[in-house]
Amino acid sequence: MTETTAAPVRIERDGDVAVVVLENPPLNLFDAAVFDAIERVAGELVELTDPARADRARAVLVEARGKVVSGGVDVTYFRDIAEGPEPARRGGELWARLLRVANAFEDLPVPTVFAAHGLCLTAAFELALSCDILLAAEKASFGLVEIVVGLTPSMGGPQRLAERAGPARAKELIYTGERYPAAVLERWNVVNRVLPDEGFAEAARAYAQRVAAGPTVAHAATKRLATVAVREGARAADALVPEISGPLFATDDLRGAVASFLADGPGKATYTGR
Repeated sequence: MTETTAAPVRIERDGDVAVVVLENPPLNLFDAAVFDAIERVAGELVELTDPARADRARAVLVEARGKVVSGGVDVTYFRDIAEGPEPARRGGELWARLLRVANAFEDLPVPTVFAAHGLCLTAAFELALSCDILLAAEKASFGLVEIVVGLTPSMGGPQRLAERAGPARAKELIYTGERYPAAVLERWNVVNRVLPDEGFAEAARAYAQRVAAGPTVAHAATKRLATVAVREGARAADALVPEISGPLFATDDLRGAVASFLADGPGKATYTGR
């Protein structure tokens, strides 16, 4: 495994998986340095997952180091905006910047997995909602607690919660500012899977490796069709199927998997992501 940088948000390569690590002790707060680093990392991920790269990453895993995933945003960051010149303009610029980061993660052409091993608040939770799969340890808990400083979550949280859990649940979670355990959010379809605390990090890595070993181009097609269906309707996704799924017949992965199926039966194919 190689490490690309010692920044508070960095990328470590683990085979076909690009592992995004948040490490800003003691609470992994999102401060100016973290915002700068995650913006840079988002750009690096776009390059690392480019289908034209021979060494492309075929999945992304987001994890945090330390006792918690994140205690939220360093409130002094908000204070400096609110008490400085043109707070409305500067606040809008901040949200536009962070939404670009969230959109970059969401639009990556490979499966993205967020692993939450403990408390996960505000910006970190919103980043998790921009990933395809949210894995949580049994002891993990989540919250969009921006009401404590008079804000609404604005890195995509309300709208992405509404996509996963419905608008009523999204409003409930944000209006109350409460912390919700992983088991509750699994019932609400926000968390995909709750895994045992013991061995959680290893299980999350194994999950990411498993999806990275799959047919990467087909996974990209799945992502796009699912997103269009949620946001524009099933018929809009239907209209895109020939354009998105037709080219899968020209991939090495499909040809190899078909040959493997016919020769050896199902479940024995291996994929190269091409």
